[in-house]
Amino acid sequence: MDKAQLDAMNSKVLAEFRANHGKVGGMFEGFPMVLLHHKGAKSGIERISPLVYSQDGDRYVIIASKGGAPSHPDWYHNLLAHPDTQIEVGDDTIPVRAALAEGPERKRLFDAQAALMPNFKDYEKAAAGVREIPVFVLSPR
Repeated sequence: MDKAQLDAMNSKVLAEFRANHGKVGGMFEGFPMVLLHHKGAKSGIERISPLVYSQDGDRYVIIASKGGAPSHPDWYHNLLAHPDTQIEVGDDTIPVRAALAEGPERKRLFDAQAALMPNFKDYEKAAAGVREIPVFVLSPR
């Protein structure tokens, strides 16, 4: 999927998310969704990415899988550069601070989300030998 196709798909998901109080259909139907606001690491342009998530206590967990692609998604670099951001969950907007999970915590969080959404194990296999898929924890501020 090229950038234009991804942008078009994301625009549809954002509109559906906001019209249906955080619920979307299609390939994301039944999965918990969050809208991640992030600022371009180089450009400073504000962006929004719809992502599936899991929770760890009051923290939100997102995985930079990019479908198992050999490179990280753009939002990964943006969160590293600008970790203070916000997310939309349902009808709520929540200010958060993003941090990379590492070591045993990363594995625990990845495995917990993959247990709920098995496609993440497929993404992990696809990326094996090329990159370890990053896991971010979004803590409310």
